[in-house]
Amino acid sequence: MALSQWFDKGLTAQQYIAGMKVNKEAMNTIYEGFTLADEEKQALMAVADAGLTAIVLTEDWCGDAMINNPILLNIAEEINMDVRFVLRDSNLELMDQYLTNGTSRAIPIFIFIDQEGNEKAVWGPRAPRLQELVMEKRATLPDKEDPSFEEKQKAVYKGLGETYQIDASLWHAVADSIINTLVAKK
Repeated sequence: MALSQWFDKGLTAQQYIAGMKVNKEAMNTIYEGFTLADEEKQALMAVADAGLTAIVLTEDWCGDAMINNPILLNIAEEINMDVRFVLRDSNLELMDQYLTNGTSRAIPIFIFIDQEGNEKAVWGPRAPRLQELVMEKRATLPDKEDPSFEEKQKAVYKGLGETYQIDASLWHAVADSIINTLVAKK
């Protein structure tokens, strides 16, 4: 299926948010709390007239989607870019074309397409700063065979989710990463 067909199949932001069962409140908190900085708005001017649209491969349970999706929606509003959400777990045919490191179905993945339906840029699943933070936190975990591993892993991910909701510097790290990807591919 062509990317433009995947876009057409996707949910609008309103449909996606209305159907969310997990992380809805947290995502809305980030969406409402985030404002693009003047420098970010200025950088976006380079792609404001590019006629791009975005396909978001996502699931509502994903902590990375919780922080990244609302930042993308703010960017999209700034440049009048239409965004559609495609649920990963029921659309593996598309997901498997955008594996992280060729093996992982990590999400979210943002696929930016032009008016002809051609892929112009791909972003995800994390901004470099968030990846560093996640790796730093994972490094504190015991060996996977340790009986406490699962409990401690849950605690790490819970803590990351809480940090994602309150640390505006992370929100801007995400925005800058997305913007840099868009501008680099214009």
